[in-house]
Formats: sequence, C-alpha cells, structure tokens
Amino acid sequence: MIIDTISDTLTRIRNANLVHKSTVVIINTKMNRNICEILYNEGFINNFFVFDSNKNELIVNLKYKNTSSNPNNFRGKPCITNLKRISKSGLRIYSNYKEIPKILGGLGIVIISTSQGLLTDKEARCYRIGGELICAVW
Repeated sequence: MIIDTISDTLTRIRNANLVHKSTVVIINTKMNRNICEILYNEGFINNFFVFDSNKNELIVNLKYKNTSSNPNNFRGKPCITNLKRISKSGLRIYSNYKEIPKILGGLGIVIISTSQGLLTDKEARCYRIGGELICAVW
C-alpha cells in the first residue's frame, strides 16, 4: 500500500528517465493528473492519458531532446533532469508568494498546492497566492 502517491509518482518518473523509458505507468489520482498536466504544459513530458482497460493507471509519455553528439543514445537527453519532493507527509513546507524559491534561476519550476488548485511558481507569483510547495522539477 502506497502512503505518499506524489513521492511514488516522482520516483517512477525519475527512474524511467534514468533508463530512457518512453512511457511510465503511475497511479491515477486527481493530484497526479494535475501534476502531469503542469508537466505537459511546461514541456517536460509529451502527453499523458488514462488507459481504458484499467482506470487506476495513468500512462505518461516522457520527452527527450535529440542530441546528435551521441549517436548511441537513440532517445537523447531527458527533458526532466531531476524531480525533488519538497513538502513531505512528515514535514509540510508552506510559503507565501514572495518567498517561493526559483529553481535554477527560473529554468525549473516549483509546483505549489494553493486555494486555486495546483499552480507553477510563476503563476503563483502572478496571482499573488502562496501555498504548500509540492515539488521542484528541472
């Protein structure tokens, strides 16, 4: 039984990227769908969908950059370099919009759970909304 589905999702995506898998199967929850939607909108994954035969699985197609310098690596370099869980079940991390950290000087994103739903750090600063820092992606 999985207690923290967000950490499980991030770990599955991170491990699939390390072995250059094209797809990864994660648990279908509302939070995971919203995280995948943000990753898709920010250009970190190709797409995601629910497979019809089993509604509990969400299939995520990972995105890779083509690099001509390494011909042996046919998929290229992963668009997601790393994922890091910030707020954990044992220690919740909250921030107002002024103190939301910038990842790699704005190249990465922080996913924040707010009263308006899940937002990226840029959207939260724009709307002047703080919340729980879920994870960082770069």
